[in-house]
Amino acid sequence: SVKKLETENLTIQTKTGKELVVLAEIAIKPKDLEKGFMERKKIPEGTGMLFVFESDRIAHFWMKNTPTPLSIAYIDSRGTIKDIFDMTPFSLASVSSTAYVRYALEVPQGWFKKNGIAVGDTISLPKINN
Repeated sequence: SVKKLETENLTIQTKTGKELVVLAEIAIKPKDLEKGFMERKKIPEGTGMLFVFESDRIAHFWMKNTPTPLSIAYIDSRGTIKDIFDMTPFSLASVSSTAYVRYALEVPQGWFKKNGIAVGDTISLPKINN
């Protein structure tokens, strides 16, 4: 069975004022950052994984050993979404942020679009803001 990480409810605020909550597993340790959703076959709607980097960086993700289609949002240290990309299961192609970011949020593919979440929207990062 897959060991889940600690979770946190994150609130995403759209520019239109809509608020959505995503229950995110929090990946901070290097081994958790590396593993992410690898081998995970079921990722329920409304859940995801938030990757927390030690410092701002151009982030690079890939889908090695990841069977589930995902969308990724790259988020800066103020909680603003800088990019949203769809990612292909098992792809070894690197999906890179276009700006320096502190966080990445992976959710089931299409969840951002379906919920009207776009670049420029903001996300609350309650317990892990540093």
